[in-house]
Amino acid sequence: MTVTYTSSVSTSSVVSNFLGLLVRWRGSIYKLVWRDLLMFLGMYTMLAIIYRLLINEEAKKLFEAIALYCGNNTSLIPLSFVLGFYVSIVMKRWWEQYTTIPWPDPIAILVTTSIHGFDDRARAMRRTILRYVCLCQVIVFTMISPRVKRRFPTYDQIIEAGFLLENEKSIIDNLDLAFPHYPKHWMPIVWAASIVMRARRENKIRDDYAVKSIIDELNKFRGYCGFLLYYDWVSVPLVYTQVVTLAVYFFFLFSVLGQQWTEQKEEEDGFSVVKWFPILTILQFFFYMGWLKVAESLINPFGGDDDDFELNWIIDRNITVSYFIVDGMHQEHPELVKDQYWDEVFPNELPYTVQGMRTNPPEASTANMEPAKAPKRRGSLLSTPPSGVRLPDLNNSFLGRLSVSRSYTDSYTVQETPSQVTFSGRSTVSERTDIQSSVGTSQSTIDFNELIEQRRRERRDRMRHRFLDIKTTQLLYDPSGTPYKITVLRPPSEEVIPEEENETSEANTPRPKKSD
Repeated sequence: MTVTYTSSVSTSSVVSNFLGLLVRWRGSIYKLVWRDLLMFLGMYTMLAIIYRLLINEEAKKLFEAIALYCGNNTSLIPLSFVLGFYVSIVMKRWWEQYTTIPWPDPIAILVTTSIHGFDDRARAMRRTILRYVCLCQVIVFTMISPRVKRRFPTYDQIIEAGFLLENEKSIIDNLDLAFPHYPKHWMPIVWAASIVMRARRENKIRDDYAVKSIIDELNKFRGYCGFLLYYDWVSVPLVYTQVVTLAVYFFFLFSVLGQQWTEQKEEEDGFSVVKWFPILTILQFFFYMGWLKVAESLINPFGGDDDDFELNWIIDRNITVSYFIVDGMHQEHPELVKDQYWDEVFPNELPYTVQGMRTNPPEASTANMEPAKAPKRRGSLLSTPPSGVRLPDLNNSFLGRLSVSRSYTDSYTVQETPSQVTFSGRSTVSERTDIQSSVGTSQSTIDFNELIEQRRRERRDRMRHRFLDIKTTQLLYDPSGTPYKITVLRPPSEEVIPEEENETSEANTPRPKKSD
């Protein structure tokens, strides 16, 4: 399982919490590079002893020339660029593989809410569907993970764990003989879909939408299992992995020679710490080799490294949770009670154990921004009115009171002043009132529904009169001056014309046409 340390660095302190992480061993860089570091130090020490004690002066000059050449040209290997790009690809692929691992929880929730019944038949349907879902995942994990394969080397171990039955194993074995070159992880999903359709025919599932939802989730689960196989089949190109590995190892092979202490360097640079211990060379090896080891441990997260995914735990968890959802919690929930904020509707302030933890809501970035003052324009309509002139209050005069529907669309209030037009009934009266007798302002309310109805009546009257005018017209003339008659088969208004008038108009008026 991936080594987690987030609880240790949840809050920063005066002394960095990351310093405490440096002494951990499991999942650490020390565990990955200590063998390579010992090999590098052994090679470096052996070359140093050979140069200082075992060769003559001519061989020393040759050794110094080789060390100078390697030290000056090691930078020709673009190690930082190649290694950094490679590690970024591996890290992205590592996280995508984890997010691709399917979980049966959505299917279990859909199954327990859609397949109804407490009898053994309905219970067996729910449990079998989830068992097939988990079986599909187990088969895929045995194909991509060495740990899971060692746990379930054959179908017999899967039967012993309860994921598979003998009759189901015989079906898979027969298909393996007929189609030996193709994986059979999709077969349990097909069986689960068949059980869903049988539950629909037996009215265990009461609507087709629930069937579609379960089938969609089954297909999504199968798709994720297929993606895991794709990640296993198609890895990072081998060429790229070889280039990065060769670049790192050849870089440090030349560094073993190029970073050696020589008498020529001592004459040029004076006293050198490299003569006694190559500190910076070891740090360089530690960082670059550790970088490569991170990529090597994450390129296949289904193996046995410290940061690989624990698929065996996922298998155990999924089968337990699935059975508990579809069987142990089927249509069960706690008692419905009123919450503590029932009367208040919503809480104004939630309690805190430590009052110092209470924080203010986040402040908007423009909260403290002062609006710019616009320059005054002479003669502008938006300028301040002269003294003594009072602008009407639009909110009070137009909106008025709320209507029954809690909106302002049904009615509004008009404040009357002396010599103001007043709406009364269907007539509009303009009257001049004595200024002294109307000290206060009165209010009259206009009902929009009544106005709308009045407009409809007027429209019907106009259409009726237009129809009657057309009926009484003997001759009409087209633009060329030729007379013709029109027969209106149906009045456009809502008024009902007496039958005798309608029959007379149909008898006397021919169909619309032009006469010669």
